[in-house]
Amino acid sequence: MRNFILLFLLTAISLVGTARETPPSVDPLLLYKAMHDKKCQRWVDSLMNRLSMKEKVGQLFIYTIAPTETKRNLALLREAVATYKVGGLLFSGGKLQSQAVLTNSAQKQARIPLLITFDGEWGLSMRLRGTPVFPRNMVLGCIQDNRLIYEYGREMARQCREIGVQVNFAPVADVNINPHNPVINTRSFGQNAVKVAEKVIAYASGLEGGGVLSVCKHFPGHGDTDVDSHKALPVLPFTRERLDSVELYPFKEAIRAGLSGMMVGHLQVPIIDPVGGLPSSLSRNIVYGLLTEELAFKGLIFTDALAMRGVAGNTSVSLQALKAGNDMVLTPRNLKEELDAVYKAVEKGELSMEAINLKCRKVLMYKYVLGLKRKPVVQLSGLGARVNTPQTRDLIRRLNLAAITVISNKKQLLPLHTETKEMALLEVGEPGELDAFATRLSRYTTPVRFRLRKEMNEEQSKQLRDSLATYKRIIVAISEQRLAPYQTFFARFAPQSPTLYTFFTPGKMMLQVQRAISTAQAVILGHSTSEDVQNQVADVLFAKATANGRLSASIGGVFHEGDGVTITPETPVHFIPEEYGLRSEVLARIDSIAMEGIRNGAYPGCQVVVLKEGHVMVNQSFGTHAGVNSELVTPRSIYDLASLSKTTGTLLALMKLYDKGRFNLTDKLSDYLPWLLRTNKKEITIREVLLHQSGLPPGIPFYSELIDKSSYRGRLFSANRNTQHTLQLAPGTWANPNFSFKPEYISAVQEGDYTLPVSDGLWLNRSYISVIKQEIAKAPMKDKTYRYSDVGFILLRFLVERLADRPMDEYLRHEYFDPMGLERTAYLPLRQHSKQEIVPSSIDRFLRKDTLRGFVNDESAAFQGGVAGNAGLFSTANEVARIHQMLLNGGELNGERYLSEETCRLFTTDGSKISRRVLGFDRPDMKNLKNSPCAPSAPASLYGHTGFTGTCAWIDSENQLVYVFLSNRTYPDPTNKKLQQLGIRERIQEVIYEAMKE
Repeated sequence: MRNFILLFLLTAISLVGTARETPPSVDPLLLYKAMHDKKCQRWVDSLMNRLSMKEKVGQLFIYTIAPTETKRNLALLREAVATYKVGGLLFSGGKLQSQAVLTNSAQKQARIPLLITFDGEWGLSMRLRGTPVFPRNMVLGCIQDNRLIYEYGREMARQCREIGVQVNFAPVADVNINPHNPVINTRSFGQNAVKVAEKVIAYASGLEGGGVLSVCKHFPGHGDTDVDSHKALPVLPFTRERLDSVELYPFKEAIRAGLSGMMVGHLQVPIIDPVGGLPSSLSRNIVYGLLTEELAFKGLIFTDALAMRGVAGNTSVSLQALKAGNDMVLTPRNLKEELDAVYKAVEKGELSMEAINLKCRKVLMYKYVLGLKRKPVVQLSGLGARVNTPQTRDLIRRLNLAAITVISNKKQLLPLHTETKEMALLEVGEPGELDAFATRLSRYTTPVRFRLRKEMNEEQSKQLRDSLATYKRIIVAISEQRLAPYQTFFARFAPQSPTLYTFFTPGKMMLQVQRAISTAQAVILGHSTSEDVQNQVADVLFAKATANGRLSASIGGVFHEGDGVTITPETPVHFIPEEYGLRSEVLARIDSIAMEGIRNGAYPGCQVVVLKEGHVMVNQSFGTHAGVNSELVTPRSIYDLASLSKTTGTLLALMKLYDKGRFNLTDKLSDYLPWLLRTNKKEITIREVLLHQSGLPPGIPFYSELIDKSSYRGRLFSANRNTQHTLQLAPGTWANPNFSFKPEYISAVQEGDYTLPVSDGLWLNRSYISVIKQEIAKAPMKDKTYRYSDVGFILLRFLVERLADRPMDEYLRHEYFDPMGLERTAYLPLRQHSKQEIVPSSIDRFLRKDTLRGFVNDESAAFQGGVAGNAGLFSTANEVARIHQMLLNGGELNGERYLSEETCRLFTTDGSKISRRVLGFDRPDMKNLKNSPCAPSAPASLYGHTGFTGTCAWIDSENQLVYVFLSNRTYPDPTNKKLQQLGIRERIQEVIYEAMKE
């Protein structure tokens, strides 16, 4: 049953927002069960046949009584149950044990089991002292995971059943868009009709899944009123279109979701009932015409309490309510008079017996399906412990934590860094009230605690402000709800240091210091002073815990419904550039340059990361994975690094092996790769390969040996387009794409020796690696001048695997990626990640005839199975930056050493005498800045690399900078040169250097 209800809930929530103006007819789930249960029908029929008219009328009345065991109260209870035979009871506020005792007594006296109702909008604690206190709905509205709300509904159902309650008059389905609403306010889930509907359905489905009737209230909507219906009659002066889109929306969605109960409020709605000014609870146009007929609601309809002043001045209100279409009435105290009025109306034909029978039958069916086919007994012993269980307390804790909302985070002040030592904590509240928060903060930093006191004079306040101004960060923690005495202080509190506010109060309390929070760099709303919340907020400040709440309602004009920022342990720490010698307003130009590239078609999206002294100055993502209607680029989007793999992968492995003394730079490759001994590559040294001056060719088309030359006519390539050569690969190069691969090397399925993935539906025979080695061995050599060569790095992969005695990707993962916590850096990323996480590299229309997403773009690497020395590595800008920061740190990162300082210094400074290269790394071309891969202002000592897919990573040891740019400029067309033409990478780098200038 529970799984069915949960599935029903998820389906219902998925429908929210797609409702037609007139919802389709949907039987409430509980009623559907009753109508299709033959035992239920027999039980109802037997009672209907025995009950008198007065008894049937009595079943439609719910009598309100206090849960006290005085003689007078017991007499009232006996009269209502035994004499007037009411159908249900509603207990007002009191004690848990007393209500349970009276419930047992009432059920024992009743001829037909009583429907025990409860008004528990935020749990039993709304009416019963000493019971678990759940957050108010406005707090719950901040929660993004509606499964928690469903779980809350289930728990409330469990507690209700424990105390003998079958109906909970909850949830409030009112959309509270009026901040001055005196009665609904925090009882509502918020001011967004769609989100309110989702929460209503989740909570109510949890209740009904647990066997308790939910009752959505206050139909047709009490959210936008400034009058309390307990005291007077509010008016909804809105058009029908407005009512449909706001007030009625959650109720319509609840009906569509098959929920069973509605409570009609005391509201005047002129557009629906223009004559007479009747309260909606007494209006047939509203109850029957709108709710029953138009909206096709078939469940139980309850009135709001008929003792409220919203219906004052109306006589025989119970009779009017029943005539209006309500099924059950929350009767006023003069029960006898109200019943007599109904009896007389039936006898006179003013209210038909048929209507009474229909209502009574419906009430009885619900009684049966809610477990009242026999009289229940509440077990009194251990009741408190059964209600307030450890699981209950844990749920309350989880609800409170899930509602924590980081409302604003200007300039990405959060998360804070543990290295920030000069931090002040200003506490506003009772002494000791924020001790838990301060203690938790001390895990990450050493905050100096200050306390703002109500009785401070101006001189003391000024001294406090001056003291706080000396700190780099100021945390203002507020647990006091009455902030009027502190307003003078905050009106003059405008520190230059970044300041963040944490409120352990209801959100509306912020308005008392509105000016201060409007200028704050960050504002966190914890809603509660509970120790769990204080601990969680402290953890969130340092990204040691997650906060993903969103405001359920606007707070004045400062913050708006839906505001909120997600902080998780994966949220990168950002720093204030000015504290590290960079100007924020200059760095902001990076955004416009990156977006210029997208607008001009240089790439669909990109990532930019800039580190200064190991701290994040810029961490931005722009655009999409593949253009319109594709995923947005995020910091977690994974890119094909192309030749940036050389320094981020292959070179790291080689440096580690050098560190271990496994080779010397002057060693010959053939010393370790004997298949080169009898070739013209015999004398090539490792150093020559790293400097790209070995004489090796730039590349070798390894795929040519895979193509079945008998599968096409003529030549494979042509300098001009013709009927056979229809695919342009580059300027002056056209190809014939209509060929087949040799079946001994390529298979459409993974089987036997076909184990190396090339693309979707293409598997390479592992024996082809021998063919690649043969192709390299017989390739012609040129003179040993500077000539960039992928072939050299392909050989270095074989060298790494020979020396490490394991595949290079495994070696890198073991030595670097896993210890550094790089979860999104990998060769063959589809082994760990879905395609949706990976940015497409290109569309290969020639060889693989597929969109390459998670498969390396580079053909040489692809036909080595995706792991190669020249390309094949995938990563994110964040993780690439961490690798390069490790190199900048001399082989150390976060206290762990990966390489020796000597090895890092050697590989990044030992330069060629005939080119700009150092060992494996590229450098700026200081002799020809126009053709340099770097910005004009980049120093000559800069080192790094670029990649064909539109990537780069550069390390500046003089200025302690790391700059990473990742894009997929090759998607969808690898011949796209706009990234280079616009100079995007270089211009962004130039902005970084401009930001450092005074």
